[in-house]
Amino acid sequence: MTTTLPTPLPGLRFRSFQGETDYLEIWKIIMACNETDALERADTPADVARTYAHLHHCDPQRDMLFAEVNGETVGYTRGWWEIDGDGHWLGFHFGFVKPQWRGKGIGRNLLDFIETRLGEIAAAQLRSGELSPDAPRYLANEEVSETEKARHALMQRAGYQIVRYALSMVRPDLENIPDLPLPDGLEVRPVLPEHYRAIWDASNEAFRDHWGYIEEPEEEFQKMLEGPDFDPSLWRVAWEGDQVAGMVQSFINKAENEEYNRKRGYTENISVRRPWRKRGLAKALIALSLQALKERGMDHAALGVDAQNISGATKLYESMGYRTVKQFTIYQKAI
Repeated sequence: MTTTLPTPLPGLRFRSFQGETDYLEIWKIIMACNETDALERADTPADVARTYAHLHHCDPQRDMLFAEVNGETVGYTRGWWEIDGDGHWLGFHFGFVKPQWRGKGIGRNLLDFIETRLGEIAAAQLRSGELSPDAPRYLANEEVSETEKARHALMQRAGYQIVRYALSMVRPDLENIPDLPLPDGLEVRPVLPEHYRAIWDASNEAFRDHWGYIEEPEEEFQKMLEGPDFDPSLWRVAWEGDQVAGMVQSFINKAENEEYNRKRGYTENISVRRPWRKRGLAKALIALSLQALKERGMDHAALGVDAQNISGATKLYESMGYRTVKQFTIYQKAI
């Protein structure tokens, strides 16, 4: 299907998602943006296929739009919706346009389409009673890196407001890792397949207190299990009896390390459930995770964090040797 929109330049047309044949086009667009926008991505077409096999609240046939110029696919957008822990309806979206085709109105056309489409979804849910008329409704862009100048400009021109910042932090070496004991009564055990679901559920519970919390859906669980860097032997999960107390789910992005000639490990999904907080568990698990990455031959570690995290995570990570290297902006617009 071809979508009719105002076309700002000759040869431009908009079309819908065409199935698996578009995975390669999506990958080409992302990689075209990668160097210009300093995204530091190392995606493959297989990564794209895995993502689209596990979409949540998104029908790509209706919730995507592609831009072509004289037959070349030059940009696309995708949207989906979620309800956060505060009952806010959020219409998420993102878009990419190849650098050489920016500044010609393509990005704005894609944005207009996805905003309209998300508005239609919210309106339909209101009519059906699925969504309360009292629920605040927002359009929300995924995190925008400080290096993505064009996306920042587009969001600001379209009336989006900055609501939050996130940070990318790096521990530049894996030396002088502190030896920190686990709190009394807790132990770290090897992660077995029969533990995956309990760990997943505990992570979802631990993050419920955080700003913008959205429960990770089943699709994300399945996507995790199929990921090329899924390696639970790197996870450090603390237990008290049969209860998960906290965790760090580390991983090594092998493709990224090869692409950027580095030895980086990620200490991500750092979480502690309420009954075990304020006892030093997070720091102890991070220390164990850093040691595990060092044993795998890595020479530095990275993580992402909400800059205004209520638990003071940024200061905790700084105390463990991490330093901020990049800032991301979260934009929203009320509808």
